[in-house]
Amino acid sequence: MTLPCAANENYWLVPRNTRAPGRARMLLREQATAWGIGARAAEAAELLLSELVTNAVRHSRAPQGRDIGIRIARYEGLLRVEVADAGPAVKLTPQVVPDTDERGRGLAIVAALAERWGCCPRRHGIGKAVWAEVRE
Repeated sequence: MTLPCAANENYWLVPRNTRAPGRARMLLREQATAWGIGARAAEAAELLLSELVTNAVRHSRAPQGRDIGIRIARYEGLLRVEVADAGPAVKLTPQVVPDTDERGRGLAIVAALAERWGCCPRRHGIGKAVWAEVRE
């Protein structure tokens, strides 16, 4: 697999707070429009990114004041969304939750929508990056 070149990726830092998922969705919508990504792939990527950012806000256990890194890349017919935080790497497993629970389905949604997804060490610095890819 070829690595995305700078023209086909963007990276932003957003504060780790409750507004982060909305900011991430806005950044993705703008970039998807600029790249001419189809509505279906853009909407799926937006939902995936929102889930990953929400997880980083709620569960990263990163030190206070650490931002969340958001990377969007396009290569080989795939759109990749990636969320990096300074929290410790953990094993990511989608959960099965009762229908009455209001939380806990994020990774199950990611697994269902993504072509591929996973977790890797953060590109620059401590922590981890969780990523998901959709076909354009």
